[in-house]
Amino acid sequence: MKKIIYTKNAPAPIGPYSQAVLSGNTLYVSGQIAINPKSGELITGDLIAETKQVMENLKAVLQAAEMNFDHVVKCSIFLSDMNNFATVNEIYVSYFSENNYPARETVEVSVLPKNVNVEISCIAVKD
Repeated sequence: MKKIIYTKNAPAPIGPYSQAVLSGNTLYVSGQIAINPKSGELITGDLIAETKQVMENLKAVLQAAEMNFDHVVKCSIFLSDMNNFATVNEIYVSYFSENNYPARETVEVSVLPKNVNVEISCIAVKD
């Protein structure tokens, strides 16, 4: 059974998609960018702040499905510039328990929605 997950604590979708879809015990979280859900402000001038907002948005969607980063089994990171990898990775790793990191790929793309620097999606499973 498919259930749409939505929370006001993450940005509303900017297109025809859901923040996340729960199918059985598996949660598919759409790519998150650095939009502050309370102010609607797009954060792009500071890569650290941008990445933190992306991770906080993922966290909010996970919480709406009664999950957390310990449930994440896979992440996809999209960067506008692979030179930003180390900075994004430093923030990203702080959200996961040591030795409980999900599978992941990180790719550079030519352009991201709203010309952001980073977008991250994930898949989480609740046993």
